[in-house]
Amino acid sequence: MQVEIITIGDEILIGQIVDTNSAWMAAELNKAGFEVVQITSVHDDEKQITEALEAALERAEVVLFTGGIGPTKDDITKLTLCNYFDSKLVFDTRVYADIELLLKNRMRAMNELTKSQAMVPDKAVIISNPIGTAPITWFDKGEKVVVSMPGVPYEMKRAMKFEIIPRLQKQFQPQAIIHKTLLVAGYPESALALKIADWENALPESIHLAYLHNFNIVKLRLSAVQDDFSATKNEIDRQVDLLKFILGNAIIVEEDITLEELVGRYLLASGKTLATAESCTGGHVAHRITTVAGSSAYFKGSVVAYSNEIKMNVLGVDATLLNKYGAVSREVSERMASGILKLMSVDYAIATTGIAGPDGGTDEKPVGTVWIAVGTKDSLVSRKFQFSLDRQLNIERTTQMALLMLLELVVSG
Repeated sequence: MQVEIITIGDEILIGQIVDTNSAWMAAELNKAGFEVVQITSVHDDEKQITEALEAALERAEVVLFTGGIGPTKDDITKLTLCNYFDSKLVFDTRVYADIELLLKNRMRAMNELTKSQAMVPDKAVIISNPIGTAPITWFDKGEKVVVSMPGVPYEMKRAMKFEIIPRLQKQFQPQAIIHKTLLVAGYPESALALKIADWENALPESIHLAYLHNFNIVKLRLSAVQDDFSATKNEIDRQVDLLKFILGNAIIVEEDITLEELVGRYLLASGKTLATAESCTGGHVAHRITTVAGSSAYFKGSVVAYSNEIKMNVLGVDATLLNKYGAVSREVSERMASGILKLMSVDYAIATTGIAGPDGGTDEKPVGTVWIAVGTKDSLVSRKFQFSLDRQLNIERTTQMALLMLLELVVSG
């Protein structure tokens, strides 16, 4: 069964906000056995919404809307769907009672705009939204379904989890949708494609392969949509075994997780701890590490040593090293790493120093020059990289490479 998602709002199309709803919805729908065939974003405009809906119904059995159902004049999804389904708005006492209770709990007063949220299409099934004022509407169009939900992420997520997906599973027959992701290190995307070309060409037609590149890591995703879950899973497992024979240790994990999650697993399992000393990354390595729930069990802290003064006074970098080699050097990166090891009393350290740009480069050390050191009190490994002229890319790539270097060290140690 195929689903299309339509997100509504000028704020998405002008780049004021990022549409995170669609990505989350697609992932949850796939888990439930529903294939998302297209995601579309449109303006708060009746003509565009209607055209998008008609096109979606040609492709999919279910169309899910998010956004445009607030009480203000720019929110026109509810009225547009009323017109499309030849419906009229009626006052719903149950919805009004839900809104009253919600406002009471939030110690807010009812006003005319909020009260208007209780006006609902008479040809829709109305689904309660206990954490927001806009109810969810469910329209049946023959054997197809159109659902309109709030654009507020936490309201949409509750509706999807507890209302929409369970109802879809009752009304439609879910399929076996299987995705298997492997993270591969050590190959540029094109080189990897050449390496596994014979294997890829021999894949069954029912299995699709996608390459997703992310700074020194390539994600290989095998996907299949079939009615027989067991047979589909067995075939994908067989293909993964063949791929492992070709790539060996280049496959660093057989699931779709981040490097920081993978590093965290190894540290947690070994009972080891980590700290970072960061210059050019400005704390971004620490940020990535601490996005993982439970990272406090192995991550002790970070020093953002952006100035030479902090490098010297906090991390113990000798002034003679800075004068002789410069802040962006093997010697300084390794001294930063050994300094944070001692300061934080940890087992592993990451240190970064470089020229993120766009200014500060020289002929000898152009923008994008980075040194990364990782290691323990007994052994340090440092590497020089030449990244791009873009500041944010340099920060992201340095962070990714630092985590990958640490992973290699943790796995081998």
